[in-house]
Amino acid sequence: MSVITKVTTYDFRFPTSATFSGSDAMNPDPDYSSAYVVIATDAGDSGNGFVFTIGRGNDVVVRAIDSMSETLIGRNVEELLDNMRLAWDLFVRDSQLRWLGPEKGVEHMAIGAVLSALWDLKAKRAGKPLWLLLSEMEPEELVATLDFRYLTDALTPQEAIEILRAAQEGKAERIAHLKEVGYPGYSTAAGWLGYSDEKMVRLAKQETEVMGFKQIKLKVGQNLEDDLRRLKLAREAVGPDIAIAVDANQVWDVPQAIEWIGKFKDYDLAWVEEPTCPDDVLGHAAIQKAIDPIPVATGEQMQNRVMYKQYLQAGSFKVMQIDATRVAGPQEIVLEYLLAKKFGVKVCPHAGGVGLCEAISQLAMFDYVSVSGEMEDRVVEYVDNQHEYFVHPTVIKNGRYVAPLAPGNGTEMKLDECMKYLHKD
Repeated sequence: MSVITKVTTYDFRFPTSATFSGSDAMNPDPDYSSAYVVIATDAGDSGNGFVFTIGRGNDVVVRAIDSMSETLIGRNVEELLDNMRLAWDLFVRDSQLRWLGPEKGVEHMAIGAVLSALWDLKAKRAGKPLWLLLSEMEPEELVATLDFRYLTDALTPQEAIEILRAAQEGKAERIAHLKEVGYPGYSTAAGWLGYSDEKMVRLAKQETEVMGFKQIKLKVGQNLEDDLRRLKLAREAVGPDIAIAVDANQVWDVPQAIEWIGKFKDYDLAWVEEPTCPDDVLGHAAIQKAIDPIPVATGEQMQNRVMYKQYLQAGSFKVMQIDATRVAGPQEIVLEYLLAKKFGVKVCPHAGGVGLCEAISQLAMFDYVSVSGEMEDRVVEYVDNQHEYFVHPTVIKNGRYVAPLAPGNGTEMKLDECMKYLHKD
């Protein structure tokens, strides 16, 4: 038996606001940050997790992780790793922690960091990348780790088992295919609102012609004339065969979104992302109905699996997005993928921030292998930010994520190199 001996947190903040990397209509000056946690055992191994933020408030998440992780010290780690539902219940169903949400906000994201670190340790001990560990679990075994409270009107445990069981056929071939060709990505590198037209055009060409991406995304929503000019320049730069999505980052009211998006109809948009408040289920449904056939995409700031259920039930989007650190770790993300499969909606995850590409690509690969069996109509976001600070950084080849083979969830950071970005109060 081994026990958890130490939980260490770090507040890393990278000064991305200096170059306007990450800038959009809602967030003009983000400093990409990581509330990073390392769970160590007396066996000498450890697991890593994190929450992505954009600067101020990163310390709040760190303190939330510190507060809840005290309960882990001295615990039998095998007991948790062998029964990850027990680990989930330890935090998510803690009645006093739950009061702070329930199941949303800083506390829920902090729980996700801790649970992600435990899954990382579980995958490392198994000698497998997380996507493969999850993919090779028996359907009943994986479903036993999941919490279906509030979901059974949309998805039952038995339906989840049936989805996973149906995906057993062809699984070995999909694993081999994934290792051979990787998973499709798309680039937001050119799209930040703080960039000049010249920089946007140069990066749009680089991401498509050199990096090989078949889709790019531009930020919109600050000034309509600027948006139309930049869309025209981007379309001229990449040509008709490259998909272009736009992202408003929640700045519009519902009527404004419908009116503004109507001006974009000539640019053959892949989707319009986060057109309004991420909690507004019916508002998104109204927008999707009004702008059809242009797809609405949202989900990166959706707080929990119950919100995804409602969006799917209401037909509020055609592209479902998920984020690696917004909800309570891999178990909740697996549930989100299962819900999407039940409702027949494709998932194109949010990424780009510190560690997000490394983390969410593994879950997208699990979905391809074990849930949807689909890849070519799906993409994972990519931005070249801070990958050099990871032990096993994301690798892009021909516009696709190379399937990671190193054991773990891919989010272990090079602490010595990150320490210069450690925030001090």
